Amino acid sequence: MFALVVRFDCRDEAAAVRFDELTAVAVREITELEPGTLVYATSVVDGEPLARVFYEVYRDRDAFRAHEEADHVRRFHALKDPLLTGTRVEFLTPGAAKGLP
Repeated sequence: MFALVVRFDCRDEAAAVRFDELTAVAVREITELEPGTLVYATSVVDGEPLARVFYEVYRDRDAFRAHEEADHVRRFHALKDPLLTGTRVEFLTPGAAKGLP
């Protein structure tokens, strides 16, 4: 298993709304087209209305690479980047858990 957490900080409220629209489309495509993506959960950060966090779990590193190379993900990245002031990615080594595959 391979996992990561990504934090996105949107420029303003309008950017956050557009980011959420793009995210909804991306999650739908990821669900339909990526069998190696096991968990793709998105959240708004409590108390920080312009911040979003994604929790992503992949079958393995190859599944993650396939995700990153997919046309729908590349399109998402291209469209979301102008909406952001910052992005932080943290790669994880999964430990004890409940509910993960």
